[in-house]
Amino acid sequence: MPFPVPEQRIVEAERTLGRMLLQRLRHRLMRDNGGDVSVGDDDWSLHPIWDPMDRKTMGRTASHILKETAAARSWSSFPPDGISLASNGSGDRVIICGRGDQLLLWEHETGECRPIASDWL
Repeated sequence: MPFPVPEQRIVEAERTLGRMLLQRLRHRLMRDNGGDVSVGDDDWSLHPIWDPMDRKTMGRTASHILKETAAARSWSSFPPDGISLASNGSGDRVIICGRGDQLLLWEHETGECRPIASDWL
């Protein structure tokens, strides 16, 4: 079930991340704040924005983008400027790096990144 998040929460997350998120991602998060998507042959869980408004939203946003990015950055092969946007439950991540807007698939087994389509946002 989709649940919106106020834009201010996204702005707060962006401030912590040190960059703005992709505009399409911002719009999707404001509308749905997370959710599942299919990209290629895989199913992905889009990381929500932390929302401490009440117990229900805190529970739904516990695996938020800041927490997931911090965890991923602790892995030796994860790009130090990578931001984790989604996970497939097997360790792989959809990420963006630096100031770029290209979505990348980061493969946890090899540490390699490759561009992926962004039309699912």
